[in-house]
Amino acid sequence: MEATRIFTYDCTLRDGEQCEGIALSLADKLAIVRRLDEFGIDVIEGGFPASNPKDVAFFREVAAMDLRHAHIAAFGSTCKKGVPAAEDAGLADLLASRAPVVTIVGKTWDAQVERALCTTLDENLRMIGDSVRHLKAAGRTVVFDAEHYFDGYAANPAYALACVGAAVEAGADTVALCETNGGALPFSVEEVVAATAAAYPGATLGIHCHNDSGCAVANTLAAVRAGARQVQGTVNGIGERVGNTDLLTVIADLELKMGARCVGERSLAQLTSVAQYVAELCNVSVPAHHPYTGASAFVHKGGLHASAIARFPAAYEHVRPAAVGNAARTVVSELAGRASLVAKARSLGFDLEAAGVDAGEVLADIKAREARGFTYEVADGSLGLLLMRHLGTYAPAFRLESFRVIVDDREDTGALAKDALSEATVKIHVGKDRFVATGESAGPVGALDAALRMAISASYPQVAAMELTDYKVRLLDESQGTDAITRVTITATDGTDTWGTVGVSENVIEASWNALVDSLEYGLYRASCRASASSRSTMRP
Repeated sequence: MEATRIFTYDCTLRDGEQCEGIALSLADKLAIVRRLDEFGIDVIEGGFPASNPKDVAFFREVAAMDLRHAHIAAFGSTCKKGVPAAEDAGLADLLASRAPVVTIVGKTWDAQVERALCTTLDENLRMIGDSVRHLKAAGRTVVFDAEHYFDGYAANPAYALACVGAAVEAGADTVALCETNGGALPFSVEEVVAATAAAYPGATLGIHCHNDSGCAVANTLAAVRAGARQVQGTVNGIGERVGNTDLLTVIADLELKMGARCVGERSLAQLTSVAQYVAELCNVSVPAHHPYTGASAFVHKGGLHASAIARFPAAYEHVRPAAVGNAARTVVSELAGRASLVAKARSLGFDLEAAGVDAGEVLADIKAREARGFTYEVADGSLGLLLMRHLGTYAPAFRLESFRVIVDDREDTGALAKDALSEATVKIHVGKDRFVATGESAGPVGALDAALRMAISASYPQVAAMELTDYKVRLLDESQGTDAITRVTITATDGTDTWGTVGVSENVIEASWNALVDSLEYGLYRASCRASASSRSTMRP
């Protein structure tokens, strides 16, 4: 029997970014799109077109991306009261975004219509229907988000159903029933979704939940049981207040527990790496005890569990850890993921097995470094250099003699003035030659980057094509304040490849320098690989 197809809709770039403490750069958002596309998410919601310069740039840039699977959705509202859909500026912005999917939110709770929109119930139905018809006439796939649907259904079921009907009759491709305030429980969600599906048997329903009662995942699964065929959520459940449905947990539950198909078995094995990738770009951690993807999700402590797990894993593991890209381990002796390391190394162009390198030794080195604060989930550049060291092929592009950074600020211009200037001087050796260079920038890392490039540009002109696109700092032990270990991650590109690097130190400048050096060295390595490949291609008859 063929598995039921459940479609996935990711809201990380909109709802997720509303999480307190999370701010994504344009580069972050585009990187997340690419990773979720590779993973197999069906629809990725990008945000509000024209709401701010970053989102304007996002929709422009994402339109040029060659996505293999996902479709991008632009998010907005129905037309305003008293305004024809064809004349509504918000709907015009949605169409101008060029997004193939348009999601519009509309009220379905009668009290919200009258108190928040200050309009009539009939006018709200007009706004829903006209907006959907206008967008469909423009050739877009339309998702209607029925806001506060479960509160609205509890207060006035006939009107809530009428709102769904207005969207369905106007041609909406999916109507997502939104559990907006996060307070519903699974049995009530299942009952309401079932009633809605019975009222509109030909409609495709979706479900969008928040986690204020701790039931977002359970509510989403209950909705699928009742007939929903699209699930909305965010990676790791990030979102406003206490968060949204964790889309990754839902995908795992649907595929491994309910026999549905979302991304498929091969992509499901990437679940943990997707969770960690997005978390690192958000500058947060995946909670250790998070279902499926947390570092402790398959941890076994000493005693009966540790001794039994080797003989009967199913007794303490509800699914195979490898099915979701995680690994079982004990507190006293971690079970190494050698196969994952060998595969990752191969993806970076290094064959550990052919070179006779013990993957266990490499893994032990990585784990020791991670214990000191390093992370390699978004630092392929640093990981590649580490692998080269184990392979014996690493040759430093230059050697540091010393560097110095000076920050100059004029106090008499005021505490809020933006007139600080950083100056960095580096002394390095390339082969037998010694170079001294000074660079300036608004910040110390920019100054170091400028100075280092000046020093090595004559020897390595390839650095001219390299550009830093993102820089993040994270304190690994916040209780230590300014004395805490600091982790710096840098993302760079040369227009062909994009890579990340990591540096760790008690000194943020030193951590930044180490990540910067890795970034340039790995960029030079990638450039040399491309040059060698091009040369071999040219030499072929």
